[in-house]
Amino acid sequence: MKTRKEKETSDADAFARAMRDERVVPLAPDSPGRVRATSPLSLPPVTKPPATDEPDVDADVDAGADFVAHGVDRREIRKLKRGDYSPAGRYDLHGLTADAASAGVKQFLASSCRSGRRCVCIVHGRGLRSPGGVAVLKRRVRALLRSHGAVLAFADAPRGGGGAGAVYVLLRRQP
Repeated sequence: MKTRKEKETSDADAFARAMRDERVVPLAPDSPGRVRATSPLSLPPVTKPPATDEPDVDADVDAGADFVAHGVDRREIRKLKRGDYSPAGRYDLHGLTADAASAGVKQFLASSCRSGRRCVCIVHGRGLRSPGGVAVLKRRVRALLRSHGAVLAFADAPRGGGGAGAVYVLLRRQP
């Protein structure tokens, strides 16, 4: 078996041999004005979203953290991330305010539980167009999910299901 260094050397040699062909020619360099370089100083300053009268329920919640309820096997998170559960319902929060999104998620979870759905997907976005680039909906939704009694676990959706802009939620089975 080849060592890693031997494999890298043989790959580099194979690439060099392939590039010796007379049909292979280097590309012309890009003109200086074609690609704009942005300096970190030209980015807008990061600002916090405006304060509201309600308490900050998500101050201590890590927006990217996964969650599993007490007594639930942590392997469920891995299953959610792999896409082993296919979501029976999907709710998109794009364009909603944080308050409207919270109310909508509560209604969506309640109706999903009533209809016997086991796994649902909530699309909250990544916050790229939010003021200051802060993912307000992501934090708010995850804080709400942590406190909801019907939620057993949640994790970022697999790449094909929305990735970091969506969350797969595993719900309790209704009797």
